[in-house]
Order: sequence, then C-alpha cells, then structure tokens
Amino acid sequence: MALEITDANFDELVLKSDKPVLVDFWAAWCGPCRMVGPIVDEIHAEYDGKAIVGKVDVDANQEFAAKYGVRNIPTVLIFKNGEVVDKQVGVAPKNVYTGKIDAAI
Repeated sequence: MALEITDANFDELVLKSDKPVLVDFWAAWCGPCRMVGPIVDEIHAEYDGKAIVGKVDVDANQEFAAKYGVRNIPTVLIFKNGEVVDKQVGVAPKNVYTGKIDAAI
C-alpha cells in the first residue's frame, strides 16, 4: 500500500524528501480515483527505495490540495527537491505515471 500522506506529514514526506515523490490526490467517493489507486499501490512496491509514493485523501486533508491547485481528482503530482516537476490529471495507464517518476529520478 502507498503511504498515507496528510497535511500533518506532507512537509516531511514530500517537500523534504531526497527522492522523487509521487502524490495521488484522491477521495473515497471518486470512481476514477478507485481505478488509479491500485496502480499507485503497484508503483509504490516497484519503486521502493527509489521514490516515495503516497496518497492524499482530499476530503480529510485539504491544505496541500488547495496549495497546489488540485481542483479535479484524481490528480497525481510528481515532486523533486520540494517542487512540482510534473502532473497528471485524470486516469492514465501505469506507464504514464512510471515514466514521470523515471524522468525525475
């Protein structure tokens, strides 16, 4: 399972990470989010040690969703050195997400 990222630990897990970070902004009621969730979990397992992969429940954690202008979910942001370097809005095939992480590694 991907890491649970919250407003409380976002700074530590995402912004201060020395590895690229994939953050999936999602909500339990969002059908497309439930399609992306298992893909994100697979990527978490495959990139263990190379990248941080986590999910932010936007219903429970709105601070960083608002800060990064997440208006549609699912939205996946790729961070490197605390900055957003790529994003994907909506459902995409797994290779789209892994390609974005690979580009940041």
